[in-house]
Amino acid sequence: MQYDDLSRELVDRCLSMGAESAEVLIEEGRRLNMEVRNGALETIQESSSHGVGFRVFKEGKMGFAHSNDLSDGSLNQAIRSAVSFADHMTADEHNILPGDQGVTEVEGLFDPDLGAVSMDEKIDLVTYLEELAMRDSRITLSDGASYGEGEGSTFLANSNGIRKSYRSTACGLGVSVVAEKGDQKSSGGERCNRRFFSDLLPPEEIAEEAARSAYEMLDPQMVRTQRAPVVFDPDVAGSLLGGILGAINGERVLQGASFLADRVGERISSELITVIDDGTVPRGLASSPFDGEGVPTEKRTIVDKGVLKGFMYNTVVAKRAGVKSTGNASRGGYRSLPGIGAHSFYMAAGEAEPQEILLATKNGLLLKGVTGYGINPVNGNFSGGASGFWVEDGRIAFPVKGLTIAGSADEMLSSIDLLGRDLDLNRSMTAPTFRVKEMLIGGE
Repeated sequence: MQYDDLSRELVDRCLSMGAESAEVLIEEGRRLNMEVRNGALETIQESSSHGVGFRVFKEGKMGFAHSNDLSDGSLNQAIRSAVSFADHMTADEHNILPGDQGVTEVEGLFDPDLGAVSMDEKIDLVTYLEELAMRDSRITLSDGASYGEGEGSTFLANSNGIRKSYRSTACGLGVSVVAEKGDQKSSGGERCNRRFFSDLLPPEEIAEEAARSAYEMLDPQMVRTQRAPVVFDPDVAGSLLGGILGAINGERVLQGASFLADRVGERISSELITVIDDGTVPRGLASSPFDGEGVPTEKRTIVDKGVLKGFMYNTVVAKRAGVKSTGNASRGGYRSLPGIGAHSFYMAAGEAEPQEILLATKNGLLLKGVTGYGINPVNGNFSGGASGFWVEDGRIAFPVKGLTIAGSADEMLSSIDLLGRDLDLNRSMTAPTFRVKEMLIGGE
């Protein structure tokens, strides 16, 4: 079926059935998942799917419906439902669709060779990964190894002239294991996700990191409650960036539920910090040529050397705020309405080597794990459980668990005094290693 032609035809059908304006989103794709435990293939599932979502507008009122049945009868029923829903909604003058602004050319979204890799090769790969992770004598149990992949196409059309589509792939390989020592048990794991199968890390590297993350946390110690430097590993970047991301959501800002509201143009962090949202990273897992409404993606600087430059918007929220969409309409698929979300959201790299940051830390915490909320996007408070390693005289001394860390976003961001160069853009929300000069660390 020619989905590009179908999307255009369905827009016309919406208009003929009573909509004043309409948007059609069609998705089709294939998924494969497999799991291995103790050398045995436990699960293998492959499926294909397709579906279409209809967003229609009448007199400022919006209706939405979707269908995974592409027969004429089902499509017509979904359109009738969307139009009927609009009749019962409250009018909002900001309910509009974007016009066609073109697309952004993004390299490396689709791996043409992914489907050509044999099933046997994928099974052998995930089985071998688990075997490698279990070779370490300190590893006693396997929580399983897994491989997953997906490929699909997205087609978007609306009554303002948008006619767009793109193809994408993704695959991932990972393993989880348990290390034991006496009565102690410590779990760890590692996973690699990429657009291209050939870009996956070697299984030896994934297995080694999974085993290390389990056994290195054995024999943890406790430290006294104190104020000390905290070095954030890239694995916990989301605990800080997630709060910033929530606070720059344009809808949250309009609702007055953001600690960054009314602070555009102000310094909110150390001059070392630049935060970027980029939907154009080549082979990036969160990259795409356009957002969930058809607005072209771009690379935007959110925080420039400590100064807040702006917020994120989709089309409707941008209209309410009196600005333009920033290309940040996010959707969970054809079944969902556009929200607001990031693409590749990251803190730009600094100049220090991670080891240099540790060497500059006489005593403090190397943070590897956080539980809890992180930064609260409403009030900017930070709190959470913490685990990682205690640093003494610039060297890792011993693992720590059961700590808490607390502070405020303003204090933390302003106190970042060392920034690493180890930025990995294969993650969609990430930062290099960085140090907060001082935080409250709760121990015994």
